[in-house]
Amino acid sequence: MTTIYHNPRCSKSRATLALLEERGLAPQVVLYLDTPPDAATLADLVARLGLSSARQLLRQGEDEYQTLGLVNPALSEAEIIAAMVAHPRLIERPIVVHGPRAALGRPPENVLAIL
Repeated sequence: MTTIYHNPRCSKSRATLALLEERGLAPQVVLYLDTPPDAATLADLVARLGLSSARQLLRQGEDEYQTLGLVNPALSEAEIIAAMVAHPRLIERPIVVHGPRAALGRPPENVLAIL
């Protein structure tokens, strides 16, 4: 089973979805801005991506990053994840999950390593 956390307005997300489809995959598409992942799912994605911190999954260019004070290095993992659950625009995209592994589609070709 392959899943993509997708934002159709994002060119990298569209390109990653197209790359998966070109490879004959029909991934489950999660429109994460409409149905954000819960805290447990985000923590699982951070682990599957091999990230050392949820902070690495934050989109620092979003307005919410500044207004919520997410630059603060004292924030816990739980606080960072809670911010992403409440404000899913903060989640870096696209994320592709294939079996037990995950990859960030930036660039889209990154996901080929987990297929």
